[in-house]
Amino acid sequence: MISYRPAQAADMADLTRVRVAVTENALNLEQLLARGISPESVAQSFLEDSKGWVAELDGRICGFSIADRKSKSIFALFVEPGFENRGMGGRLLNLAVDWLWAIGVDKIWLTTGPATRAAGFYSRRGWIRKGRTGDGTDDLYELERPASVT
Repeated sequence: MISYRPAQAADMADLTRVRVAVTENALNLEQLLARGISPESVAQSFLEDSKGWVAELDGRICGFSIADRKSKSIFALFVEPGFENRGMGGRLLNLAVDWLWAIGVDKIWLTTGPATRAAGFYSRRGWIRKGRTGDGTDDLYELERPASVT
């Protein structure tokens, strides 16, 4: 059975393992570090402006999401290859979105590669494509708080 819980600093090695294993939006550790994303910086963000969640199956972290309150965004959502299509991505996304709504965010954004499985995943869940990012490499999506969520 898949279980979900808040991510902790002690999970960083597993989050990194999952992040570098994905085939869409793939980045290796050196590319992540070049963007200023390290296990230490993510762990520090949990103490400041972000919150993460992990999906575990038989004690193995196989997916995670991270929401950022300062930027009002979904910073990360990744499921390890071989563990897709089990509902983890949707549940992890819901945990992040629900947290942002609960702390008063009215509009959330994220970016993902154009014409990817992820783009379809977000569109099916009501996210609206708003165009491309400033550098033109990714699509920008937004989700507005439903009137029924207070």
